[in-house]
Amino acid sequence: MIKKGIILAGGHGTRMSPLTKAVNKQLLPIYDKPLIFYPLSILMLSKIKEILIIINKGQLNQYRKILPDGKNLGIKIIYKEQSYPKGLPDAFLLGEKFIGKDNVALILGDNFFYGQSLSKTLLDCVKLKKGAKVLLHKVSKPELYGLAKVKGRNKIVSIKEKPKKYFSDLAITGLYFFDKNVVKFSKQLKPSKRGELEITDLLNRYKKKQQLYADYIGRGGAWLDTGSIEDFYKTSAFVSAIENRQGFKISCIEEIALNNKWISKKNIIEAIKFYGKCQYSDYLRKLI
Repeated sequence: MIKKGIILAGGHGTRMSPLTKAVNKQLLPIYDKPLIFYPLSILMLSKIKEILIIINKGQLNQYRKILPDGKNLGIKIIYKEQSYPKGLPDAFLLGEKFIGKDNVALILGDNFFYGQSLSKTLLDCVKLKKGAKVLLHKVSKPELYGLAKVKGRNKIVSIKEKPKKYFSDLAITGLYFFDKNVVKFSKQLKPSKRGELEITDLLNRYKKKQQLYADYIGRGGAWLDTGSIEDFYKTSAFVSAIENRQGFKISCIEEIALNNKWISKKNIIEAIKFYGKCQYSDYLRKLI
């Protein structure tokens, strides 16, 4: 069972400059909430209560203003500063002490997930005991993504990064689940030509041991990468359309915590005071 999660929220967000010169990308708004709420909500929906957020050096105070330590959500949040991006597996080296001998989930801080059956999928994923599991999503332009070829329902037999020839239409998203060997395997990796540790190399370690598995967001679900200005605002428009049409909020972290019975109505009242007079507070008020 996976009870710990890491959000990789470092990086300089150069594709969104000059917006990201003063503010970390994960603190910019996706419609009415900071981007960081969305990956955090995915871990919370997975019933993960111990969370490490990896951020850029010098940005700790910015994050603590909106997410101090997680007590208000019934969870535990700790931060680790990263001098500069060294590749996704570096998250496990930075988080070695946090991970200890436990299994762990990793989600990229700029990835957005949505789906009617997503919660069920997440709860299945965190049951992982041995090996690694990645969340896959069917895409229309596979040449733009890292792809996985699957045998049967969920055994990954091959991985390729942005292949020129058709290989598969199942893209590897930014949500991963690993057993306790992830730290050991990450230490064995060597930097690629671009000077970073590659997540593909880490996944291939598990594949060679025939311990790399897949799960799926499913038809009707959405996976969006908010790395560019265009994608950032497309995601914001998507959230706005869903929320305004259906009347509920995507990634309302207090609502998830309340539904998980990690907090009480008293915590919701405190959250309303914290956020002040705004639409988000109006929504929280409806919960109680």
